Amino acid sequence: MPSAPSAPSVPSPRSVLRNGTYRRLFTAQVVALVGTGLATVALSLLAYDLAGEGAPAVLGTALAIKMIAYVTVAPLVTAVAARVPRRIVMVAADLTRAGAALALPLVTEVWQIHVLILLLQAASAAFTPAFQATIPEVLPDEQDYTRALSMSRIAYDLESLFSPVLAAALLTVVSYDRLFAGTVAGFLAAAALVTATALPRPDPVERTGGVYAKAAFGTRLFRATPRLRALLALDLAVAAGGAVVFVDTVAAVRGHLDRPAGAVSVALGAYGAGSVLTALALPRLLRRSTDRTVMLRAAASLPVVLTAVAVLTATAPGTWSWPALLGAWATIGAACSAVLTPGGRVVRRSTADADLPAAFAARFSLSHGCWLLTYPLAGWLAPWAGLPLTAAALGAVALAATAAAAVAWPVRDPERLDHVHPDLPPGHPHLADARPAVGGWLHGHHYVIDQHHHRWPGRDGARRKTPGRSRQGSLRSPR
Repeated sequence: MPSAPSAPSVPSPRSVLRNGTYRRLFTAQVVALVGTGLATVALSLLAYDLAGEGAPAVLGTALAIKMIAYVTVAPLVTAVAARVPRRIVMVAADLTRAGAALALPLVTEVWQIHVLILLLQAASAAFTPAFQATIPEVLPDEQDYTRALSMSRIAYDLESLFSPVLAAALLTVVSYDRLFAGTVAGFLAAAALVTATALPRPDPVERTGGVYAKAAFGTRLFRATPRLRALLALDLAVAAGGAVVFVDTVAAVRGHLDRPAGAVSVALGAYGAGSVLTALALPRLLRRSTDRTVMLRAAASLPVVLTAVAVLTATAPGTWSWPALLGAWATIGAACSAVLTPGGRVVRRSTADADLPAAFAARFSLSHGCWLLTYPLAGWLAPWAGLPLTAAALGAVALAATAAAAVAWPVRDPERLDHVHPDLPPGHPHLADARPAVGGWLHGHHYVIDQHHHRWPGRDGARRKTPGRSRQGSLRSPR
């Protein structure tokens, strides 16, 4: 009797490493992440040497500088570098970061740390959007791109778990200032890998206006595209859940549960484990469900979990409290990963090829703006109102953000939109397949905001919405 046919296997995220170009870029990302992790530990020790008990204030200011640089610098740098090959942008950013890290052991004043951190993070704000915009062009197949997004998420999470362990091991044989040498080596190795990689050359898009207008385009793209507005709201929900983990873990573990210092690392590890396991599962899950379904359901779990955290921290500790907290942190990590990982697919679907750097720079900036809101809320509210109210307040933020995303992102969100052009003259190349209609020229195609489409079709602009083909093959859409 013949056996039943087996279900087709889904390649693991690592299968994209067979692509040599992506393999070199991913390796560059990993070694740069390791260098950054070593710098984080070394910077903490340097701050303590310079400021003693004032080290938390130094590090807090450095974190604020990092977030401000991410929010303000990324769109401006992307606009200035719009006509520069992305390989040059990424290599220059890595060399700048290496130079800043090389100078850090030489500082003698706290203000010098802040200046170098600003330079280092400004370079990171230039590198990351350029890197993110390059990957979908290297891997145009949607499933490959999804696996690459999962690989990047796993790399970030594993770096946060293992870099402190590596730093601790190195500190047993070298002084902390030698860790900066590892940071420099990581950035130089990343620059060498990018230099040795041939990257696609996207066609540039000419835009009117100066640097400010070009920098503002990415933000306008998010404002004008419903699913991108929803993505920003989902990023706020993630920031609400993540802020509780990254800011209030020590208070929950050491203060409320009265567990030893090592338990803080275990709790953060639970968050990372939830994120990694979800990233591994997402390529298979996204073959069966839409981005909207996966991301909204994940975000909807955050207010539920944060409510549970509020109850846990308001209740006297018991034998159940520690496993419950680990489970809550793992669930938050899983939910955040399920929102953040597919976000690149949503940006790619909503953007013309040549506008990818501006779109990723806008998301980089706007999403960090969400963290700039929730970090202080989690940090300042906990000492004043206590952990239960803090978790409840951030749960309310996550709930409101998820609800806003559900409203902004239409349930039926087709690729192809029929729309009218009232402003383009007859014979314009973009109207090659259009036909006369009331108010202008009617045609349909994969719709994004660009030089010919300044707003999303509404009741007046869209005569008919027809579902486009499933984009399981190529991510490159016809224009």
